[in-house]
Amino acid sequence: MSTDTESPTRDYEAQVREAYPELEQIADDELREQVVEAWTLGLERGGWQDISDIPYAWNIHEISNVEHVRGVTKIAIESAEIQREFHGADPDVDVVVAACLLHDVGKAYEYVDFVDAELLDEPDREHYASEEIPHSISGYALAHEVGCPLDVQRAIPHFLGEVPTRTMEAELVKSANSASSNAITQSAMGITLKEWVDQYSQTQD
Repeated sequence: MSTDTESPTRDYEAQVREAYPELEQIADDELREQVVEAWTLGLERGGWQDISDIPYAWNIHEISNVEHVRGVTKIAIESAEIQREFHGADPDVDVVVAACLLHDVGKAYEYVDFVDAELLDEPDREHYASEEIPHSISGYALAHEVGCPLDVQRAIPHFLGEVPTRTMEAELVKSANSASSNAITQSAMGITLKEWVDQYSQTQD
């Protein structure tokens, strides 16, 4: 429990709001607060000192997960706008933004074993913090726990094809994630996302 004497970096809710200005693009107040709550729970249970300490991947630490999540969200928002203006489609922007912001919240659980201990306080390893459950699944669980709508929940599993029937919003999240991830693996390691996945079989992104 945070107190006035603790470091301000433990104010997880404030961290989330500062890290993700895209929250303001969610028109539904309740959904916006659910996204913040899911991230707050993930950070607290994962024992993170700062949201920016979560890396993009277990073996790519020079790019933060926050950078990736924001990139995915920006790509998806622009794609949704093109779908609307150019093709006459009607994607739900609230669902898209919320799902993008939550698609990697599960890394708060999964990646505690891949960072220096000094970046963590006391992860809840008995109940939550573990690399055994892919972050797309634990992220789905967090979204469900805080009461996110089903359309948001079902758009979070993005990599392994866990949800057989995918909505337009879910496909936007998935494609934006691939676009951002390809850019990151290329800039960080000089390889495509597929090459990275093939080379590092334990990855879940």
